[in-house]
Amino acid sequence: MALINTTDATFENEVLKQSGLVLVDFWAEWCGPCKALTPILDQLSQERTDVTIAKVNIDQNSAITNKYNIRSIPTLILVKDGDVVATRVGHADKGALDTWLNDHK
Repeated sequence: MALINTTDATFENEVLKQSGLVLVDFWAEWCGPCKALTPILDQLSQERTDVTIAKVNIDQNSAITNKYNIRSIPTLILVKDGDVVATRVGHADKGALDTWLNDHK
């Protein structure tokens, strides 16, 4: 499954109305740790069929960024059946993200 680039306009349908787990990455082009996280998320999206992974560019989607009170990036939120169940701030390696996802299945 490919990474989804979601927006203020599509967030509800692509994230909140999905069943199961959705990992949302709040990022920006100018953020070094965000860029380093992207290949890890891309790899996870290919390997894990149990999780949808969506990206939100904070510079282009201020409504969602403000709604979830994003103050540092990268920030990852984990949404399960429309509800936020966990939040992580900062870069993480693939193993740590796999464990985090497994803990919230």
